[in-house]
Amino acid sequence: MNALLWFVILYWVISVGIGLYAARYVKNSRDYAVAGRSLPMSVVTATVFATWFGSEAVLGISSTFLKEGLSGIVADPFGASLCLVLVGLFFAKKLYRMNLLTIGDYYKKRYGRTVEMLVTLCIVISYLGWVAAQIKALGLVFNVVSGGYISMPAGMMIGAASVLVYTLMGGMWAIAVTDFLQMIIIVIGMLYIGWEVSGMVGGAGVVIDHARKAGKFALWPAPTPKEIFWFFGAWVTMMLGSIPQQDVFQRVMSSKTEKIAARAAVLGGVIYFCFVFIPIFLAYSATLIDPAMVAGLIDTDPQMILPTLIMTKVPVFAQVMFFGALLSAIKSCASATLLAPSVTFTENILKEIRPWKTDKEFLFAMRVVVLLFTLIVTALALHSHSSIYQMVENAYKITLVAAFVPLVCGLYWKRASRQGALLSMGLGLSSWIFCEILVPDGIWPPQLVGLACSLGGMIVGSLLPQWRTLPSVAAE
Repeated sequence: MNALLWFVILYWVISVGIGLYAARYVKNSRDYAVAGRSLPMSVVTATVFATWFGSEAVLGISSTFLKEGLSGIVADPFGASLCLVLVGLFFAKKLYRMNLLTIGDYYKKRYGRTVEMLVTLCIVISYLGWVAAQIKALGLVFNVVSGGYISMPAGMMIGAASVLVYTLMGGMWAIAVTDFLQMIIIVIGMLYIGWEVSGMVGGAGVVIDHARKAGKFALWPAPTPKEIFWFFGAWVTMMLGSIPQQDVFQRVMSSKTEKIAARAAVLGGVIYFCFVFIPIFLAYSATLIDPAMVAGLIDTDPQMILPTLIMTKVPVFAQVMFFGALLSAIKSCASATLLAPSVTFTENILKEIRPWKTDKEFLFAMRVVVLLFTLIVTALALHSHSSIYQMVENAYKITLVAAFVPLVCGLYWKRASRQGALLSMGLGLSSWIFCEILVPDGIWPPQLVGLACSLGGMIVGSLLPQWRTLPSVAAE
């Protein structure tokens, strides 16, 4: 236990130090937000993968698979990885050519100031649950590796403070450099611990065969309307709802060229999909190695199954490799999701309210917002009782119903107008909220109703006579 705790402390200090060292490359707001649009293929791919491979990939997805099988994790990794592939194929090059600082800038350029403000607020709100999930996972890790000496709340605050330090100073440059290192640690750590656990159960084939016989590989839902609609709703929530997000956009815009932006998004999505099954394999192996432990936690705290297995059944070196990979996954995701909403809020809301006289003032404002956002999400994590997987999945509903349709139509439909975008957002949000309040468990998932209404609003609003004329940007 002492050796593991000291490793965590040492790794934490080194990684924060590397992030602070990267801050020397930040000369202006563009360096802080998108690393000066200068990152090579290897670094962009690493930061795409590392951002997606967060606490939900290691703890949330694996525990959800144990309870519900493949059908329960259709949102992530299936929807999440497809999101990155779609970004690379259909969005990366078009957005890169526009040379924007934030995703909110696109909505302003295409639809005007009002749409920019509304979309930015939706994007910022959507990040609350996602970042809080990472902070909650940091608290869990510190609690486990300290043997309970560090409480969950204290661990959350320690983790949030340390991630804040290098994100606050180094921005996207610090995230890119640390993500590159952390991707290497994630890959090596996960492969090693997978090999270690595989030897304990008699090989991967034994685990796979056991899961197949238990019906865990059943992906498709029961052939009833409600089951089909809810399955599809979970899938599209992350597949489409996470496309109009600032963290995805930052990786596209940080690339050195538009080809790198597109290829890195696709490659990062493919790598993520492959590696996310290692934690699933590890967690399911626990049902063979220690079935009593799994039975005791599956209905009370399933997120603890995998950490408990590692802490009680594998050697110290394997524990070091696992928690090194887990910490890397959480830190990379947490830093990215702290920076993304802070940058877009500063650029697309504060900047319009109080125009900055110099770029130095703008950069300072970004850092202040990063600090404030960290305090807010830490407070949310401390008071949330949702699982990590639920917190991440729910984060994308608001952008699915409010931001996705205006983004796609703005890029691919020349007749898309500001009136259409406003009606799309209004109908999408109102119908989603209405269903969440009145019929949250109806035959149609609320977010799917919101998406359909959003699309209808865009089509009707754009085809009807326009209330005001607005110069449009052709979708190149």
